[in-house]
Amino acid sequence: MGTYEVVARNFSEAHENKIHSDEIARKYGFKGALVPGVAVWGHLTHPLAERFGERWLGQSVSETRFFKPAYHGDRLIITTEENDDGLLVQGHNQEGTLLAEIRTQLPEQMPPPEDQSVFDQPRRDAERVEMRWETVNEKEPFPEWHFQAITDENQRYASEIADELPLYQHVAHPHWLLSVANQTLTREYEMPAWIHVGSEVRFRELVRVGDTLAVNAVPLSKWERKGHQFVQLYITYHRLNVLTTEIFHTAIFRVAE
Repeated sequence: MGTYEVVARNFSEAHENKIHSDEIARKYGFKGALVPGVAVWGHLTHPLAERFGERWLGQSVSETRFFKPAYHGDRLIITTEENDDGLLVQGHNQEGTLLAEIRTQLPEQMPPPEDQSVFDQPRRDAERVEMRWETVNEKEPFPEWHFQAITDENQRYASEIADELPLYQHVAHPHWLLSVANQTLTREYEMPAWIHVGSEVRFRELVRVGDTLAVNAVPLSKWERKGHQFVQLYITYHRLNVLTTEIFHTAIFRVAE
């Protein structure tokens, strides 16, 4: 499928998540502000959307992992190869370091959804609190909220990652769809510095510009490793009663100091 190259940009310097600022990122041992993981994911989806179009965006299963950070100005060299398990998309920087990858399949039949009864439990209070170990309650759903995939916002997310595929005149960009998963966290918690480390994304139905989606999320688990505190969320988007998207979203919400 060839090679796709693009320059990564950090467009989140003013974001509440200060891992996207030089000062705080260096405090945690990075050489500078981190480019958002959802932007790196957006770059990596380009060759898949270019080749498969609505088919991939409407029926696929993708496992995304982030290995090393991308920094502002990094040139990403994105390659795609087919294997017995589907397709592997990898993004390296100009120094040849593997930063992230997507392992994706386009199955004839999608796996069954996660048990939706996970959302039947009492919901957490709507008050926004600092995200600490004791404020993250496994299996306690967040309040439902809604967003509409409007044209201007869709184009903004596409332009942030310099993606000019005509497809995104009428289809919601995956960069936006995964960014909404981040918002499920930041709507509920104050998070001074956190790092997106991976996501499994199941596209079940195409999300089009103009669609209004109901967003539900619940922490499935939390754990600690090497001083970092992690959380995995299960997130769904519904258009009316149709499940369009499932995301298993993993982040370090407390970075080891």
